[in-house]
Amino acid sequence: MKKYFLFLSLCICSYSTFAAQFTLESSAFQPNTLIPAQYTCSGDNKSPPLAWHNAPPKTKSFALVVEDPNGPDDTPITHWILFNIPPSETQINANGLLPKGAAAGKNSWNNIDYRGPCPSIGAHSYTFKIYALDNVLALNNGAIRDDILNAITGHVLASAQLTGLYQKIPAQPQ
Repeated sequence: MKKYFLFLSLCICSYSTFAAQFTLESSAFQPNTLIPAQYTCSGDNKSPPLAWHNAPPKTKSFALVVEDPNGPDDTPITHWILFNIPPSETQINANGLLPKGAAAGKNSWNNIDYRGPCPSIGAHSYTFKIYALDNVLALNNGAIRDDILNAITGHVLASAQLTGLYQKIPAQPQ
């Protein structure tokens, strides 16, 4: 009997050690590489396709925050913020068509649309962060970033991040 409990304990520990990690990826770019121009202000300014895997089983909704952490005075620039993405969803296609039930918060330009990378000078990093939440947020479409981040505090089951880079290429003189 003791051997059985020891075996069972080892199995449980092994399972929790090797449980799949919550991840976020894009078919448009690899982590820490350049975001293609079509997803920036230099191109079509459409959102890149995103997919997440291995969300915790008790996930009730997801929130997504896309930011440039290198904003003025170390204030992040929010390019896109989504919340109440249903737990059955595992991706957002290019162009950012929201799944039914999902809501968008206001970005740094005070609108709810995706705003692609557009640094003034130099290379910037852009973080795409998805949060698996144990609740649905009691916020309306158009909520502001701080209210969304405050509402998810204490409700994050797991998070995953994808970082992309972008630098505008100066126009060549003709």
